[in-house]
Amino acid sequence: MAYYERLTALDASFLGIEDENLHMHVGGVLMFEDASVRTPDGGLDIVRMRAAIASRLHLVPRFRQKITRVPWEGAPVWVDDDSFRLAYHVRHTALPRPGSDRILKRLVGRIMSQALDRKRPLWEMWVVEGLDADRFALISKVHHCMIDGVSGADLMSVILSPFQHEDLPSAEPWTARPRPTRSHLFADALVRRLDQPREAARTLYDTYNDPEIRQEFVDRATGLLQAFAPALVPTSKTPVNVDVGPHRRFDWTEMRIGDLKSVKNVLGGTLNDVVLATVSGALRLFLERRGEPLDNLEVRAMCPVSVRTQDERGTLGNKVSQLTVPLPIGIDDPIRRMEAVWKTTAGLKESKQALGGEVLTAISEWTVPNVLVQAVRLAARTRPYNLVVTNVPGPQLPLYFLGARMTASFPVVPLFEQMGLAIGLFSYDGGLYWGLNGEWEHLPDLHELVLAIDASFRELQQVAAEVAAGERKPPLRRTPRRKRAAS
Repeated sequence: MAYYERLTALDASFLGIEDENLHMHVGGVLMFEDASVRTPDGGLDIVRMRAAIASRLHLVPRFRQKITRVPWEGAPVWVDDDSFRLAYHVRHTALPRPGSDRILKRLVGRIMSQALDRKRPLWEMWVVEGLDADRFALISKVHHCMIDGVSGADLMSVILSPFQHEDLPSAEPWTARPRPTRSHLFADALVRRLDQPREAARTLYDTYNDPEIRQEFVDRATGLLQAFAPALVPTSKTPVNVDVGPHRRFDWTEMRIGDLKSVKNVLGGTLNDVVLATVSGALRLFLERRGEPLDNLEVRAMCPVSVRTQDERGTLGNKVSQLTVPLPIGIDDPIRRMEAVWKTTAGLKESKQALGGEVLTAISEWTVPNVLVQAVRLAARTRPYNLVVTNVPGPQLPLYFLGARMTASFPVVPLFEQMGLAIGLFSYDGGLYWGLNGEWEHLPDLHELVLAIDASFRELQQVAAEVAAGERKPPLRRTPRRKRAAS
């Protein structure tokens, strides 16, 4: 029988907002440390590596599917790719030996500057040899319509293994399922559209008659208003808010999670608050070095929030909403800056803002596919935020690929309209790995921002040590909320 799957409105929106300058793929740079996958002549055994990936592909069937469109409606759907070739997607390249991190970062920037081929499954993986210290790298590149950060972390657990030594299974046989005809797709879409008024009427009836559903409706309506509120008061234009071209720079840094916890335990807040305070201090240093005035700057970060339930772990697609977080870059004192961050995020957690994105997605599901796309484009032109900061938790144990231990994983987050900087963080095996994706023309000094991030965190570490030693006054602690008595 013919097979296809509709994309959700949120997944489809990442296809809709993509153009020749805004590439909507997410990625990662995975670093490995030993030579267990080398051939006798010293090169990487790409045949064995492709075989290992092929043996896992049955666990992620989306990686053998491509996009087609419903006639007239234009909605994208997934169908099996009957001409799938793994060698096209798993590519092999090398740096001039001995390849440094700096050269690898330039390669990542070039790879991320190229759009994925819409006629094929929307992913690539580049195997990179030639790195110094007997290392190699895997550069992953997957369209955002397929995964979000959390499902990307789940995908890593499919390709990699917690065991250094294990037998490699044979690839399972696979045959593409027949594609639906154009008339089949059109007829199904027509039936779906004709059924939507009945579904809407039933939802309204349930909302009117059920107090719990009625309260949920009020909460979601409030969330929608709170989600749109930042667009009504645009942020200040900064050097990272530029017309985004097609070319990218990529850079990274890394920290230890234990160091962030030590700061958090003294200064209050959460690990994410320490991250946002670090970003705030780094942007302050970065703008000062550029000679930008800091007075009265309104700077906000868009922070994706996973709404993926435990039952949805391991599935692909996007299950995210967002929070818009003001960054106190105008505050010079790092303790006060940290206080300002955790007070703000505490208030946002009490708000309904994250529900707003879910509501807009639901509206798009009920109407036409490009409602969400147009909403995103309209919001981007009003500059509701200046940059993306996203922090995805990963496994806290070593992972291996064919016996080679992964030592680091730096995420690559796409850029959006008028937003030339995106900062992604990924935690793995006790480390916190920062990936900075920047617009090529306007951020030639991206590495200066990396240095500013390191300096900003050292500043937080220093004041935390001074507070712990009694040399500085401790910050104000947020008052714990009283628990309601059980009724």
